[in-house]
Amino acid sequence: MKELLAAARGDVPCDLLIEGGTVANVLSLEYEEADIAVKDGIIVGVGSGYSGREVIDASGRVLIPGMIDAHLHIESTMLRPSAFAAAVLPLGTTTIFPDPHEIANTCGLRGIEFMWGESRQTPLDMFFGAPSCVPASLRETPYREIDTLGVMECYSKNWCSHLGEMMNYPGVLSGDELVWSKIFSSWDRVKTGHLPGVSGRDLCAYLLSRCDGDHESSFSKEALDKLRRGVWVMLREGAIEHNLVETARIILDDEARYARCMAVSDDLTAESILTDGHMDHKVRLMAGIGIRPIIALALVTINPADYFRMWDRGAIAPGRIADIVMVDSIEDCRALRVWKHGRLVAESGRALFSVGGLPAPPETPKLGISLSEDIFKIPEQSGLIRIMETLPGLVVTRRLILPPKIQDGYLVSDTERDIIKIAVVEKNRGTGAASIGFVRGFGLKRGALASSVAHDAHNYVVIGADDLSMLTALRCLAEDGGLAAACGDNLIANLPLPIGGLMSDLDAPALSAACGEMSKAAEMLGTAIREPFMAMSFLSLSVIPELKLTDQGYVEPASGRRLDLFVSEE
Repeated sequence: MKELLAAARGDVPCDLLIEGGTVANVLSLEYEEADIAVKDGIIVGVGSGYSGREVIDASGRVLIPGMIDAHLHIESTMLRPSAFAAAVLPLGTTTIFPDPHEIANTCGLRGIEFMWGESRQTPLDMFFGAPSCVPASLRETPYREIDTLGVMECYSKNWCSHLGEMMNYPGVLSGDELVWSKIFSSWDRVKTGHLPGVSGRDLCAYLLSRCDGDHESSFSKEALDKLRRGVWVMLREGAIEHNLVETARIILDDEARYARCMAVSDDLTAESILTDGHMDHKVRLMAGIGIRPIIALALVTINPADYFRMWDRGAIAPGRIADIVMVDSIEDCRALRVWKHGRLVAESGRALFSVGGLPAPPETPKLGISLSEDIFKIPEQSGLIRIMETLPGLVVTRRLILPPKIQDGYLVSDTERDIIKIAVVEKNRGTGAASIGFVRGFGLKRGALASSVAHDAHNYVVIGADDLSMLTALRCLAEDGGLAAACGDNLIANLPLPIGGLMSDLDAPALSAACGEMSKAAEMLGTAIREPFMAMSFLSLSVIPELKLTDQGYVEPASGRRLDLFVSEE
């Protein structure tokens, strides 16, 4: 500390001096012409009169704090943590708060340990949330439940710093003892929430849990209602969840509301990172719709730092970690240089570090049944059927009640009405139990798509225009998991995901190219959805309205009820 004090007073040279630039001050919401003095990875001075052993001329540039993603799932990118770090640090992201409940569902606590251990190999700071809902609800089948003792083990071993999103809002509202024991065990920690469409008295009841950071608002009115009741509103912009422009209207209407808002990713893909960016993309989006650039910057720096009580980052100020990004302007927000803890880690979009990955966690059970087309057959019954309808840019679905198409005494896909069969097949415990439903909105004309990425329990999910194609795609995944596209008995394309059935060993460019080939295969089969495999992955998430299909059957997330495929009236 004496050395830091001496450098702060200007008595001795600092390690790094960035001079001549414009500092974006997210504390006072202004721009300053000031030098930045760094010693031992800490900002010791902002002003003039400092000297440094290394001097960087930032004339004509803007210096911003390292950007922070307050909520995301690394597994959704299908990149392992080390590859994810190499992709986002050059974009100016220096800290993330991932929720690892995806791999926790397929690999248990060992999966969390793997994520934490690999994060320690990278310069990117990763603070994981202890998974609060494994399974997300009792209507999903994970590898193994993570109970309160499991949550506490995540804390005691320092794998996790806060409670991950509490998705089981029906359990919170009803006072479920198992749910509340996890909340109470995290009482002095930050606790993140999950409130899709929750409002009124239910919102008030949920917030007694102090799970007060929510990323599930789809509309500005919903976001404002939550803000008024004390929620820290996370404005989400993911690969398929494009909510930021709509929800950020609450700030456009009244700039003062920015103080308890932040921008987050939730679910990204490697392709979306390479094409659009990460937190820098969100800054550009917000500035592009008229939000003051310095305010947009605060939503990805100081605000998430304050929410997570990380007083050592989020701003360029004395005593803060020297996470600094050089850009031409906030509006453009293209990282030219990135310093992490005072060390240059990226320049001109290129990572200046290399990391080695850790061995993958133990494999989960394989598919426990021999496969045949019979598992997809649904004998004809009288009455209408329930159908999930996807909505563009949203992870929520709409529930439809329509007559089925019958052929030879069985229910079949109806491509003319864009209604195709969907199956979820349990794999985590090796039972092979399967449930069948129907979905509208994919535009699939022929063939089938299958994936071992099926939120949140990540059993197998397959959609298809015919049973043979579905069988072919599913058989491809039975050993190693991944993504598959098939037509009849012909496998068109596949992408293995050997790490928990969720992540690849490829780096971002290689994985993006492979995913591009999978998307092309899906397009050949008729779908026009930009991210068809990601869209499909959310059809089994039992805590997102309005109707979902898990390995246990149709689920109504609002009530947690199981619903039959057939219905006489509704």
